[in-house]
Formats: sequence, C-alpha cells, structure tokens
Amino acid sequence: MDIDAWVWWLIGAVGLGIPLVLTAMPEFGMFAVGAVAAAVVAALGGGIVAQVLVFVVVSVALIAVVRPIAARHRAGQAQYATGIDALKGRQAVVLERVDAAGGRIKLGGEIWSARTLDSDQSFEPGQQVDVVDIDGATAVVM
Repeated sequence: MDIDAWVWWLIGAVGLGIPLVLTAMPEFGMFAVGAVAAAVVAALGGGIVAQVLVFVVVSVALIAVVRPIAARHRAGQAQYATGIDALKGRQAVVLERVDAAGGRIKLGGEIWSARTLDSDQSFEPGQQVDVVDIDGATAVVM
C-alpha cells in the first residue's frame, strides 16, 4: 500500500492537533496549519523540498505574527476587580469604635461591620482605615 505525501502531511497535522488540545499550547496549532499547507502543496504535485519549505514558512510566519498579537491582546486587557475584590485596598471611615471584637465602618457608601487585622489595634470614630480583606460580611481593617 503506497500512501501519498499529502496524506502523511494530514496525519502529521492531526498528530500536532492532539497536543494542542491536551496542552492548550497554540504553537502546536500553528505547526498543524503549516502541515495542512504542506499537504495542499503535495496534493498539487509539489516536490518534497517545496512541501517542507511551505511547512516551515507557514509555521514560522504564524508563530512570528500570531503570538505577538495574542500577547498584546492578553496584556492589553484591563483586569477589573469586582465584588469583594474591588473593596480590598479601599479606605473607609470608622463610625463606631473598631477593635478585634468588632465595630462599624462606612465603606463605599455602605455601612459594614468591621474588625481589626491586629488584635492590639483599635480605631475611633472619624478615623480613616484601610480595608485589607473581607471575611464574610465583615471588613478586616488596619
């Protein structure tokens, strides 16, 4: 049984597609596209040198062009904090004395129960505190 070169290139493309799915490394997909391009050249009657050259050129071109675009796209996305993550690091005003046992603060226009991070600390009404964590419905401040 004699298998044509374009079939071997397609088998190679499928072989490169498997680690793409298993590892989520897009480079394997770019090599698989290069193998498909080489299969097209083989099906059109191109020689082995032309097939390998097309495989290398297409694969390298995809890696050289697509990876930087994907990296810029990934880096350009701003990470917006939502929910309790948006409250961490904000300042609040003490409404009722806050110590390790508890207290009340005004955070983001809402009244929250609060406790201090350090059990030896306490804050009096009117003082500004920094929210370092949210523990359930209680802000941990310092």
